[in-house]
Amino acid sequence: MHSFEIAALDRGLEKALNNKVDRKTKPLGALGQLERIAVQIGLIQQSLTPRLNNPQMLVFAGDHGAAKAGVSAYPQDVTWQMVENFLAGGAAINVFARQNGLGLSVVDAGVAHDFGDERDGLIDLKIAPGTANYLEQPAMSAAQCAQAIEQGAGVVLGLAVAGCNVVGFGEMGIGNTASASLLTHCLTSTPLAECIGRGTGLDDAGLARKEALLAQALARYRAAGGSDDAFSVLAEFGGFEIATMVGAMLAAAEARMVLLIDGFIVGAAALVASKLAPEMLDYCVFCHRSAEAGHAAQLRTMRAEPLLDLGLRLGEGTGAALAYPLLLAATNFLAEMASFESAGVSDKT
Repeated sequence: MHSFEIAALDRGLEKALNNKVDRKTKPLGALGQLERIAVQIGLIQQSLTPRLNNPQMLVFAGDHGAAKAGVSAYPQDVTWQMVENFLAGGAAINVFARQNGLGLSVVDAGVAHDFGDERDGLIDLKIAPGTANYLEQPAMSAAQCAQAIEQGAGVVLGLAVAGCNVVGFGEMGIGNTASASLLTHCLTSTPLAECIGRGTGLDDAGLARKEALLAQALARYRAAGGSDDAFSVLAEFGGFEIATMVGAMLAAAEARMVLLIDGFIVGAAALVASKLAPEMLDYCVFCHRSAEAGHAAQLRTMRAEPLLDLGLRLGEGTGAALAYPLLLAATNFLAEMASFESAGVSDKT
């Protein structure tokens, strides 16, 4: 598997960045989390005047073998139908990306559908038409998991060459909240029931069925001697879209990009990536607090404080796209807002 060299942030500039923030024409701390984000982006870019260039959203799509067993309220065909919706520009993520000037590409990591020849906006990295059913066997082989990570890294390296220094992560895959719940349980030691939510809208009976199926999958893995090693858990329960996203995140951190982390499923990929390379968290901005049950466990484990709390649970990267203007606000106030000295404003006595 690709070995990633991710450096922890050099904090040598931190004092100067904090001083620059504090000397702006405002009371100390008055811009709240924007101040924290401004300093973080400054440290990532090692600059007192950081800039966000050529921002891109990547939506990773894949199907899950377990979806056919009933872990989702929607049929599996919705995955490819939504990919077509993304390509046609009709989904929520398209609306928010357009609104906020974000480029958007869809990565087919393993959708159970043939999209035909080259399609504008679609990156074909299909490993197989969906993972195996983890209720019966590992979702993917170790080789497939490593391939997905490698291919995800390649996509982001291409963006970096094109001058992108901020990338948002989104996903699409019927059944992927179930996958994310299993990953979250194994990597945070949170009780499985606290990691499972209604996903795309299960009723009480559907939720109970989902809980029983995931407990069954976990029991099979444990009986086979399954460990809580991040790569092993990812291969066992992950989706191709999640594994490909892990590689993309690690490569983005290696390239010193700003990573916009969406909600629960993207959070599961970030959780795996952070177990493989803890330094990658330095480069992550957690964009929103998902209404999905397991997201709280992810945020606790990664010690993350999300920017938005809007009750979102759509996925697609919508929370990341909605948070992007706040990052722009952070870099812009740092660059453009007057200081007490330059404005001739009296400081507090």
